[in-house]
Amino acid sequence: MSDFVREATDENFQNEVLGSDQPVLVDFWAAWCGPCRMIAPTIEAVAEKYQGKAKVMKLNVDENPNTPMQFGIRGIPTLILYKGGEVAETIVGVPGNAQATLSNLLDKHVA
Repeated sequence: MSDFVREATDENFQNEVLGSDQPVLVDFWAAWCGPCRMIAPTIEAVAEKYQGKAKVMKLNVDENPNTPMQFGIRGIPTLILYKGGEVAETIVGVPGNAQATLSNLLDKHVA
């Protein structure tokens, strides 16, 4: 993916996301999704900013259908913050002032 954003898959979701000792922001996305592409640079910037404090991962819903089904993902992009293996916060769509919104969300949950 990049230096700061890692790829989540159906296979690694349990260990990388639910089993993480850090908060994990997961971007559920697809290559054909315009809003997903629009928010991608913001996801990258947030991942860089919170490196070492939180993980940021992207899960392609077309390549990994089981996890989105498990969490009831109906629209993309959907951003879910997991903390302690549980869903802590969810954002569906591209929020206004996305970088500030995501930074505020993570600030509430990082130690």
